[in-house]
Amino acid sequence: MDKAYFSSEAYSEDRIRAVDAKFEAQKIAFSPLTFQAVRALLELGILRIIEEAGASGLSTADIAGKAGIQEYGARVLCEVALGMGVLRYAPDGEGEERLVLGKTGWMLLEDELTRVNFNFVNDICYKGAFDLCESVRKGKPEGLKNFGDQWTTIYEALSTLPDRARKSWFEFDHFYSDIAFPEALPVVFARHPRHIVDIGGNTAKWAIACCRYDKDVRITIVDLPGQTRVAEERAAAEGLSDRIGTLSGNILSGDTKLPQSPGAVWMSQFLDCFSLPQVTKILSKVRESAGPETDVYVLEPLWDKQRFAASAYALQATSLYFTCMANGNSKMYRYGELVAAVEAAGFQLKTAHHNLGSNSYSLLVFHKSPRGV
Repeated sequence: MDKAYFSSEAYSEDRIRAVDAKFEAQKIAFSPLTFQAVRALLELGILRIIEEAGASGLSTADIAGKAGIQEYGARVLCEVALGMGVLRYAPDGEGEERLVLGKTGWMLLEDELTRVNFNFVNDICYKGAFDLCESVRKGKPEGLKNFGDQWTTIYEALSTLPDRARKSWFEFDHFYSDIAFPEALPVVFARHPRHIVDIGGNTAKWAIACCRYDKDVRITIVDLPGQTRVAEERAAAEGLSDRIGTLSGNILSGDTKLPQSPGAVWMSQFLDCFSLPQVTKILSKVRESAGPETDVYVLEPLWDKQRFAASAYALQATSLYFTCMANGNSKMYRYGELVAAVEAAGFQLKTAHHNLGSNSYSLLVFHKSPRGV
């Protein structure tokens, strides 16, 4: 049975009390500072120290001593953490203010989704977000200059990012899509494709998963040169170089020609890297190469097909990364607008599989429309 989606009615109602709305507004006003406060609490080990103290909690003097910092610093960080619900006072402090971890603090420490999102925002987006307004004005990722002024999109820069930033980017990218792979594989291989063209194959994780799932399938990864180089290395390390090949090039370039009549074309978390007109352009190229029996699979997290408000919010916020850091013209899409952009290239939606994986991915399956574009 399908799981319920997060209701869009939440966006048409405004039931919050004025006093609560004012509090929410203060959270927004101070959010750059509170974000950095949480980063300090994590990197100084304060949240972990408090978690390990258990239900009895610790005083700020004890926290400062264990963290090796002045009590002043421990106090200002812990007090704002109280305001955010990251920390709480111990219920039986016996007159002494002892601090324990709140539920939000536990999420910051132990929830993988929160960890991946936090590191991605800190290491990739935080400095560049200051240029969001200019990015919107110009339609270009103005924040990307924090990593160098020679790039037009972040994808060209991935192989040269600082180690920490590159690690956070790939953890973010893989965390979302990889979780859906086990549920997507049976759908893709139900028709036993012998050759799959993986557009935007990145580090070959999907290609490797396919080869492990089916011993006869061959994969061609289409991506930028920096990504195909990494994919080739990964395939070689897995002993799969004879089954995983690459085609280097820019998918938007007229010079990039796709293999003809594959059994399937796969695009995982790829089309959100392009504007809707570019999506149609890419799928027009896919249509030129697709045979009458080619299945075209699009795996995406669609923000209006999420089960929970937190997931929808995270995807809406991720769109800002595309605006100021990635390319300046794409976003996380809604179901209807993405389907329309693909169908405008001469495809018809055959089936839609929603709620794949814990991140509620959607796997959309398209075929060539009978009459073309």
